[in-house]
Amino acid sequence: MKIISGTSNEPLSRAIADVLDIPLTSVDIERFRDQEIFVRINENVRGEDIFVIQPTSAPANDHLLELLILIDALMRASASRITAVIPYFGYARQDRKVGGRTPITAKLVANLIAKAGADRVLTMDLHAGQIQGFFDIPTDNLFGQPVFETDIRDRFSKKDRDKLLFVSPDTGGVVRTRSLAKQFNADIAIVDKRRPKAGEAEVMNIIGDVAGRSCILLDDIIDSGGTLCNAAAALKDHGANSVSAYITHGVLSDPAVERISKSVLTEVVICDTIGQPEKVQKCDKIREVSVATLLGEAIRRIANDESVSKLFG
Repeated sequence: MKIISGTSNEPLSRAIADVLDIPLTSVDIERFRDQEIFVRINENVRGEDIFVIQPTSAPANDHLLELLILIDALMRASASRITAVIPYFGYARQDRKVGGRTPITAKLVANLIAKAGADRVLTMDLHAGQIQGFFDIPTDNLFGQPVFETDIRDRFSKKDRDKLLFVSPDTGGVVRTRSLAKQFNADIAIVDKRRPKAGEAEVMNIIGDVAGRSCILLDDIIDSGGTLCNAAAALKDHGANSVSAYITHGVLSDPAVERISKSVLTEVVICDTIGQPEKVQKCDKIREVSVATLLGEAIRRIANDESVSKLFG
């Protein structure tokens, strides 16, 4: 087994390699003056089981093309099996036609990865579960819930956990929220909102009694932060003692950091599926938890032909 890292999130790749006690395979990834990407694998990979770690986060197109070129280089170097480890799968929000003459880009990206030569995909918290079926190759979709559950138990005492209320920021996240709440024998609430137009979210109502509770908002992606901050404000207006958030993928497009800093949120906990710039790392209200151990164990199980579903089933 060999581990190769793209340039999208090298700290996570190194952490996964440390979990597996395997050094990262040497690879040169260069960009010519016209921004064409060039890849050279510096070690023999013939007949090897290769795992390429590359989230396709911003700049999504560069990181996606880099992943495809890495896979092509490995395929042409006669690797036995190539697994694309994509902690954050970009274009996942384009999973259906939203109108006439519009694409289903998540399916297109799935086709590109398989066509490039990947034999398998390992990813985390896909924005829509059906994307797993877009791939014509085996695809494992891990969940951040075990990492969040451990962190919540570490951060909240047993007495404080009795006051927890898990909140879905929309109706689509109810299953995710109920699943984590069940681990703490806690209740859930739902933020009922309507979206006047793309990019804007207006909170309309809170379904559930949040008064006097410590609320934890759960979601898979935080982008500009508007929906999350509005939901937190509505929860506080309805009597919540505190509001924090656990989000798997911190996309955090501008002005997300500024919004979170000025919001009523106590903290926003994100996974390290996406490499974060310095301004995110310096924000007092944003904290990262690592999924390296979870991904490393999944990689080990795939390499040994063991069950991956037992990690979350």
